[in-house]
Amino acid sequence: MKRYAWLLSTSVLALGMCGVAAAQDTPPPAEGKPAEGAPAADKQVEKVVVTAERRRTSLQRTPISATVITGEDLENKGITNVDQLQFVSPSAAVNNFGQGIDFNIRGIGKAEHNTQTTTGVITYRDGVATFPGYFTAEPYYDIARVEILRGPQGTFVGQNATGGAVFVTTNNPVIDGDYHGYIAGQIGNYSDFGAQGAMNIPVNDEFAMRVAFNGETRDSFYDITGPYTGDDGLKMLSGRVSLLWQPTAQLSVLLKHDYHHLDFGGYPSDPVLRPNDPFEITSNAEHYARDRFTRTSLKIDYALDSGVTIRSITGYQEGNSAYKTDLDGTSVGINLFRDSVDEIIWSQEVNVISADDASIRWILGAFFQTDEHQFNEFYVGTPPGNPFGEYTLGGINPKQSEAVFGQLGFNLLESLELQLGARYSNATTKNEGWINQFTLPLVMKESAESEATTGKVSLNWTVDDHNFVYGFVATGFKPGGLNVDVGFGFAHPPFDAEKVTSYELGWKAGFLDGQVRTQFSTFYNEYENFQVIVAYPTFPTFGMEFNVPGTTRNYGVELQAEAVFGAFSADMGLGWMHSELGQFYAIDPRPPIPFVACNLATGPAGGGCQDLEGQDQTYAPEFTFNIGAQYIFDLGDGYALTPRLNYGHVGPQWATLFENPARGDRIEDRNIFNAQLAFTTGEWTATLYGTNITDQHYVGAINTGMRFAGPPRQFGIRVLKVF
Repeated sequence: MKRYAWLLSTSVLALGMCGVAAAQDTPPPAEGKPAEGAPAADKQVEKVVVTAERRRTSLQRTPISATVITGEDLENKGITNVDQLQFVSPSAAVNNFGQGIDFNIRGIGKAEHNTQTTTGVITYRDGVATFPGYFTAEPYYDIARVEILRGPQGTFVGQNATGGAVFVTTNNPVIDGDYHGYIAGQIGNYSDFGAQGAMNIPVNDEFAMRVAFNGETRDSFYDITGPYTGDDGLKMLSGRVSLLWQPTAQLSVLLKHDYHHLDFGGYPSDPVLRPNDPFEITSNAEHYARDRFTRTSLKIDYALDSGVTIRSITGYQEGNSAYKTDLDGTSVGINLFRDSVDEIIWSQEVNVISADDASIRWILGAFFQTDEHQFNEFYVGTPPGNPFGEYTLGGINPKQSEAVFGQLGFNLLESLELQLGARYSNATTKNEGWINQFTLPLVMKESAESEATTGKVSLNWTVDDHNFVYGFVATGFKPGGLNVDVGFGFAHPPFDAEKVTSYELGWKAGFLDGQVRTQFSTFYNEYENFQVIVAYPTFPTFGMEFNVPGTTRNYGVELQAEAVFGAFSADMGLGWMHSELGQFYAIDPRPPIPFVACNLATGPAGGGCQDLEGQDQTYAPEFTFNIGAQYIFDLGDGYALTPRLNYGHVGPQWATLFENPARGDRIEDRNIFNAQLAFTTGEWTATLYGTNITDQHYVGAINTGMRFAGPPRQFGIRVLKVF
């Protein structure tokens, strides 16, 4: 009973794993990138462009901490989905439960696992904010770039970006680009077979289209024994059609439509303290995990004669996520979990953007979104037929958000710029449905509203052509939500919105005639209303979501560097962070639970009521580090051999604020080595690849006492043909 009660407020999410990335089509050379055939000694670090501020700007001249990865970089580093971003960006931690993830940047993002607790690191795909909870394992293919923005994005992203944001941009059609594209296939261990490709089709001098696809099948990573031995492995198919119409130099219309059918077989897990290998599972319940969804985005740009651009971005997303698992991860008894959730999102954003060379640079914008979850089936407990052991839920959770925002930038001196940004956001959420709580019928009909004004004030100094220094204060906001009714006359008030205030200083520099580029930043965050699930103060059997009363603080430093010396290139990222929870008293809602009152703000400590002030934030590793390097051996006559090695380290982290190793709260560090050896001749490239080549069997996530394993070693060969 106690275990079921703890689950009332938490959807059990699971770990999804995709195979090794297939090659990306090479986009047109970026500004500042040497032409093919340039002498190796003259090569520089490629100029990087970001779109975080709704216009294309140089990363080295933008007051933001960010890691930008091109499609080619994704291939070289073995990155296929959001999980692996933690191994290439400082201060990032991704704990994946399959149906959803805890993505945290600088210790801030998402710490609880349900549809009401929205993410604090939002992902945008081609300008559209994507599903904030489910559908997280969307594969990366035919990608132009991925931007990982660290720190609150309170002006342009607003709510759900207290920790940061991820912008994923796919390759666009090219009107004058002739027919070009790529086709790639791979074969690997676990009977892995994959293929992907893309083609640009220039229809006429005003219209072009691009089609892309990605597919993969793979056997399960798990050895499942017991009465049920399911999990059939991965079966994944995705496709994208992109249409670009440019009838005049002023008007551009870009339409993209994505489809995904992702069958992961299941998300097997077992008790966190079990001594066996995490890939050896006993189970007596069915495993099933399938995401099916579509996304359509429409981007319209119109440039006025004055240089002002009017932009509209419309998004529609619809999907179903279905999941079944053995909740206790053993063959003892039968303890099932299953859900089937539909989600539909409509969004609209409008921007009015001044000319890039205007003396006063400004942006005005408005945003609107509706997001509705429909729970077709939510079941926890023993098999159907025993109402005293069943918890079921059905109904809808509609959400709506609106925002207006703007930014103003102008030069105080020739080299000194002041930027001012602000955003007003309003968010509402409702529960409308029913619950059958162990024979007790309940009706869900609750609502909550959150609003906030966030923004950023930045002072930017361009010291010279090679040095840029900035300092800013920025704020972020994540909406509150609703607790699920637990009956018995207990109050279940909504939990409040989270707010973050961040202070950051940064220095971006170039050395050795552009062969080395660095970013350095230091930050200090004040984190209000940290959202956590703990025992209900007056009846600890039930877990509810609350806000930490005191102010949580964290601070740290980050360093990134990229270098090109002839045929040799390398990149590195490092992050160090310290966090301290604000004043907070709580009872651990896991058995055995003492029946004592525990005020969140005053305690008192003792009898099971714990003083948690000063504890680390959850999912906030103190140290992260990544490094990668490659060398191109020119063999002559168009032949080249390129070995690559990448390493990513994510330090230990805590899965709960109670920090109890005896209950499995500690997630140990992750040390992932990826390697490749590519042989290129003309339009063909054959690559031997390996990910997690040391085969570290690490815990990728912990939830409600269950551990979910990260992907094991995978290796194989990939062949790419560019045309």
